[in-house]
Amino acid sequence: MENSQKIQLKKCIPEKLQTTLLREALLGDRASVQDPHHEKIITVTTNGSIHSPKFPHTYPRNTVLVWRLVALDENVWIQLTFDERFGLEDPEDDICKYDFVEVEEPSDGTVLGRWCGSSTVPSRQISKGNQIRIRFVSDEYFPSEPGFCIHYTLLMPHHTEAPSPSLLPPSALPLDVLNNAVAGFSTVEDLIRYLEPERWQLDLEDLYRPTWQLLGKAYIHGRKSRVVDLNLLKEEARLYSCTPRNFSVLLREELKRTDTIFWPLCLLVKRCGGNCACCQQSCNECQCVPTKVTKKYHEVLQLKPRIGVRGLHKSLTDVPLEHHEECDCVCKRNTEG
Repeated sequence: MENSQKIQLKKCIPEKLQTTLLREALLGDRASVQDPHHEKIITVTTNGSIHSPKFPHTYPRNTVLVWRLVALDENVWIQLTFDERFGLEDPEDDICKYDFVEVEEPSDGTVLGRWCGSSTVPSRQISKGNQIRIRFVSDEYFPSEPGFCIHYTLLMPHHTEAPSPSLLPPSALPLDVLNNAVAGFSTVEDLIRYLEPERWQLDLEDLYRPTWQLLGKAYIHGRKSRVVDLNLLKEEARLYSCTPRNFSVLLREELKRTDTIFWPLCLLVKRCGGNCACCQQSCNECQCVPTKVTKKYHEVLQLKPRIGVRGLHKSLTDVPLEHHEECDCVCKRNTEG
């Protein structure tokens, strides 16, 4: 009779709800795992890493792993940095219920964070003392890939009391320091991800959201200019004569905007350069100068500090740069005597 009642009860519960209840029951058994035999103690003397089984491939189901990192020196902290390759089973209602990785402060049992899914890489974590605990749980359903990998390093406390520029958020860095950091990125996406790791996708969408100006000046004016084709010139002329050539200019210096950071930091422009052979007896100095100058617009990413507000204002803007289309040698006459 008892078994038949269970069968009738099971029929009354929707299949999806049955699965949820079963998984939560399993989770309840695993989330509170504190038994010493579940915990692997790792003595930290240098940099290292831990990862989910089979990383970067699909991790196994029905797994509970606990690591406790312990530094021999009691006067150091442990810093955890998650690998960019991160992916666990997605959350339900924005809650990591099933598969997750969790970081805990052993001294007081404080959970520093629990993460799952694959949309965001967890942020860097720092222990309060010389120990930190990491727990990984997977249930019997839907394992994902690649799992996770956590790199750990030792950190001296006095290094974080007075944060160095590398530990400050990008928006808090001095503009000159941030300008040097920005120079190392090759795409706008990588740059925005560095500036706003928590909301970079939203910022990227805002940046490219269409406005009333469907075609920027860089698109329109860029097709009206005529550029000298140096390949049509003789080799001697290309190497030695006064002609428009590619020059790399730093935008902050060119535009005299030291209050702003531009990406890319520099752009190629056509500027007059080369040798002149016009010096004669009455010529004191000969210079290669532009005889035809045009203004072209270049679309760049502009970063400016917000007045009175923390963070950076980001926008795509067109900056005007002078291009020399025609050049000539001009002699400065000797007027002495």
